[in-house]
Amino acid sequence: MACDLKDFTRPLDAAALLPLLPARPRVLALGEPTHGEDALLAVRNHLFRQLVEQEGFRTIALESDCLRALAVDAYVTTGEGTLDEAMEHGFGHGWGAHDGNRDLVRWMRAHNEGRPSGEHVRFAGCDGPLEITAAGSPRRALLELHGLLAAQVDPGLLPCTAETLDRLLGDDDRWTDPDAMLDPARSVGRSAEARELRVLTDDLVALLDAQAPHLTAAVPPDAWDHARLYARTATGLLRYHHAMADPSPARMTRLCALRDLMMAQNLLALAERAPVLVAAHNSHLQRPKSSMTMWQGRVEWWSAGALVDARLGAGYAVLATAVGTLRHRGVDTPPPESVEGLLYGLAEDSGLVDVERLTAALGDPPPAPRVSPWFGYAPLDPAHLAALDGLVYVKDVVPRT
Repeated sequence: MACDLKDFTRPLDAAALLPLLPARPRVLALGEPTHGEDALLAVRNHLFRQLVEQEGFRTIALESDCLRALAVDAYVTTGEGTLDEAMEHGFGHGWGAHDGNRDLVRWMRAHNEGRPSGEHVRFAGCDGPLEITAAGSPRRALLELHGLLAAQVDPGLLPCTAETLDRLLGDDDRWTDPDAMLDPARSVGRSAEARELRVLTDDLVALLDAQAPHLTAAVPPDAWDHARLYARTATGLLRYHHAMADPSPARMTRLCALRDLMMAQNLLALAERAPVLVAAHNSHLQRPKSSMTMWQGRVEWWSAGALVDARLGAGYAVLATAVGTLRHRGVDTPPPESVEGLLYGLAEDSGLVDVERLTAALGDPPPAPRVSPWFGYAPLDPAHLAALDGLVYVKDVVPRT
């Protein structure tokens, strides 16, 4: 490559980032190529803190359980509970154990302390109540939605009682059985009870929408937002469980697509309230189709980022993160012909890369993707560079000691 890589890198800060974007986004996404590395979480925290303090972003959303996240939001906005409780109960995927996430929540609480509620930064999970090997029960979402409606509307308008929902839901272990991820026959998602629950959920969501003028006047804004979240989550979980019971070859494609649909719907709802910063895996935030090779072959689906981009256009911006090494994971110096290898020549440990200039410098066709020796790290696909608004590069990811 003829030009010096330093010619198209900038400091990793908000002031350098925003001029790279075509417009001020409603949703600004930061992807990562692997989860749980505190060095990358520290980079995220540094950038998000500046964007909150200097640029007015008011929501931070992570790839974590949207219902659990309500406990973290209550802590950072009102001080309800303790930091330990928020970290233990407010995250999915076990991510409350990561120091970088703890640092983020601690800072959010300190930032909000003493500020009026209109200046608070809010916390949210954009993911559904889903884990790699299991999906959550729709119980909480359904009963919370029913409870709000029962307290506010004519009882005769309700399609069922809470007792009916409880009976149809049955034991939560039926819904969360991890064996159902690999064996569709173990899933409860197409049982007679699940089919009836889907109809009743549709009726409850329709009632929520039909009563919007009354409800938005009768309950606080947060209660209305929570009701809509419960409605989305109940609907999404029942769809997901239905797909888990699908024995067809399209099963995993449907599951991946439905998960990202839930993420996109949550992000769009959050963006109605205030500008959103979201951090998730690169594959959930990219504009091109996502893909993965699984036990039954390759699956492809549209990511949450692609779905949000289709709705918001210039109101969506996405940065990917690329790394040089994760030596503690067996990921050593990248080959020089890869994008990561070309960037590895930079003196800085981290920086913000102008992808338009990088793409022009790489030429056509782009280099081949780097091959990862560790399953937990997904290298940057050079073919996706043109669909990014910026690239965060971290030279060496070193564990916190």
